Amino acid sequence: MVNGERRMAKAVSLFSGGLDSILATKIVLEQGIDVFVLNFSTPFFRWNNCKRGKFILKEIEEQKEIKFKSIYLGEEYLEILKKPKYGYGKNLNPCIDCKILMFKHAKKFMEEINANFIITGEVLGQRPKSQHLYGLKIIEKETGLEGLILRPLSAKILPPSIPEKMGWVDREKLFSIYGRSRKFQMELAKTFGIKNYPSPAGGCLLTDPEFSKRLKDILKQKEFNLAEIELLKLGRHFRITPSFKLVIGRNEIENKKLLSLTKQGDIYFEPKEMKGPIGIGRGNLEQDSICRNWVKEISAKILARYVSTANKEVKIGIKVIPEENEDLIIVKSINEEKLNSLRI
Repeated sequence: MVNGERRMAKAVSLFSGGLDSILATKIVLEQGIDVFVLNFSTPFFRWNNCKRGKFILKEIEEQKEIKFKSIYLGEEYLEILKKPKYGYGKNLNPCIDCKILMFKHAKKFMEEINANFIITGEVLGQRPKSQHLYGLKIIEKETGLEGLILRPLSAKILPPSIPEKMGWVDREKLFSIYGRSRKFQMELAKTFGIKNYPSPAGGCLLTDPEFSKRLKDILKQKEFNLAEIELLKLGRHFRITPSFKLVIGRNEIENKKLLSLTKQGDIYFEPKEMKGPIGIGRGNLEQDSICRNWVKEISAKILARYVSTANKEVKIGIKVIPEENEDLIIVKSINEEKLNSLRI
């Protein structure tokens, strides 16, 4: 197909802002394809690299207009997380189901703007859960995008895609990168004049072992929602009873964020007469006053552990949000063994 006809093709680039997605987009732009850049975020990753990646792409394309769109996947992402069809990775990362959800949205967007195919910066063998040949085939089949996903960095070691067969892109100008090394990509970046690109990073909280522990904990509870997810990103977490959890801030910034996430019925713990973090207790306190008082006391002792390193008595204020009445309790910090047994 001649160059004039090739320019008529239009593509949607799934863009994280990292080097791989910058390169994949640039490779296709070099072939005269009109590219629309699409970025996704979820409660578990918001690509901090995206803004920088957009700047780099505009810089290397000089004055050429590049269209961008962002899509946030919230509640529907939580649904796939509860029971992913293709399971989790090493932690609670449902990578294949995640990609399927994104590609479904990308396909819808592709059809809306009358684009011909989709581009990604995926590299075969780079991610163990989703970037293998079997995983790539599953994603294409589940989304109805068989042959319509072009992976420019690994295209030469993959079956030819429809864009290649149709002559929209020249397969000879694509690449055969495999594995986790970024050496070839860095060399390719030099040839395109791409500088100061973001360092490679997974970016997804679901691959983090500590965050996954917290997530598993709330998956057992009735309240699994976006607000609870935001709380997981802050502080130190302790499971006091099966139905009650304590979160303690690590610094002043986290203290303020914790306060902004409180809701009616939460229990607020604050050190008096000494500087230190605050605590937010959330859950169902049994009607039995003895048990209720025990939960408050244990929570106050945990907070005291982060207020005073010495085994001194600490005065803790306790109140139920949004009530103004405050109870005061004097406690010594909990011992290390007990603390670790309650830590999530």
